[in-house]
Amino acid sequence: MTSPVITLTNRQKRTVLLFACLCGFAFSSNYTNHAPLKSWLMASFNTPDHPFTKAMFGFLTTAIFLTHAAMQIPGGFLADKFGAKRVMVLALILVGIGNFGIAFSDSYNAVLAWKFFVGIGTGTSFVAGARYVYQCIPTEKLLLYQGYYGASVLLGSGFVIFVVPMVAEHYKGWPPTFLLTASLAVLVCLSILFFAPNPPDKSHPPTPLLQMISNGQLWLLGLVQMASFGLVIVLSSWVTTMLKEEYTHSNKLLISFIASLALLLGIFTRPWGGKLLDKLKVRRLIVVSLIINAVACFALSAFRTSLPANVAAIILLGIGCGLPYAGLFNRAAHIFPGRAGAAMGLVNMLGIVFILVAAPLVGNITDRTGNFSMAFMLMGIFALLICGVSLRIKND
Repeated sequence: MTSPVITLTNRQKRTVLLFACLCGFAFSSNYTNHAPLKSWLMASFNTPDHPFTKAMFGFLTTAIFLTHAAMQIPGGFLADKFGAKRVMVLALILVGIGNFGIAFSDSYNAVLAWKFFVGIGTGTSFVAGARYVYQCIPTEKLLLYQGYYGASVLLGSGFVIFVVPMVAEHYKGWPPTFLLTASLAVLVCLSILFFAPNPPDKSHPPTPLLQMISNGQLWLLGLVQMASFGLVIVLSSWVTTMLKEEYTHSNKLLISFIASLALLLGIFTRPWGGKLLDKLKVRRLIVVSLIINAVACFALSAFRTSLPANVAAIILLGIGCGLPYAGLFNRAAHIFPGRAGAAMGLVNMLGIVFILVAAPLVGNITDRTGNFSMAFMLMGIFALLICGVSLRIKND
């Protein structure tokens, strides 16, 4: 690799954003690439002795996000110490290997194990990508560019919900879908390695790691991440299943598109949230967003048999979950600039804890009650609780 440059030209800054977004798209496609494949996986792994339950399917989401969460602070530390670009490349290699492993798995346990492995790569990729943007982009454009990076993460998550069913239908099986996401990770990895600009040095006084971990404001930001990013990942995974169960005679392509809307809208709402910060400030923006999320959850719970109501609720969820992103991560980096990668990793890790718990919990509650109403109502109550806690977040 060439030596780091001192400053970046405007063209190089735009190139940084491009490659950061490609990284975000590539690793985030693994968050939900299994979500539309429940019936395909059930056909492969369901047996009378070991039935394939909704809770088991939920644990596939838990698996990737468990190691994804575990790598947030270590991955941020590695990006801070060894350089974000280098860490992005290595992390995407792991993502590619894990997807190839899933494609050739012959049991549920093997798929589950490889999902754990993929999470190591996705977790490290996320914080390295956020650190790359922070290190390369000047302050006046940082909120907007970080919002675009966040948008790419939701674009990847939503895109596969829409595309994976088409790939599986075309090839009459689920393995090719994972070969697709493996190939994507490898191609983006090589592109970053050979063409992405090296980040300039953006040194700050070092901060003790313990001091960062014990900072109350970071923990509050992490709670908001639970009720925004965590919420939209969990609900997007299960809304896909709910819509297919409730509207069995509807067009499958249309249902997949509707289910992906909450994530795809983040393409617009995450950058938009960055622009709104100057007017609303971070605390007010968070409060408004979490109220919107709660309303969306209650609507999904109360009107699960009404397709127009479901569409409206999913759109609200896409708005409410996308707006806080840029404010959360840039504020985390601002509090600890010398540990920017690790600080952003801590915020994201706390958000992922929600996914780890809620994904199988929603499946378990649904198995017991026979529908999604109670589970979605609990998600709305949780969003309101975090809304109250978020009033302690500082605006400075």
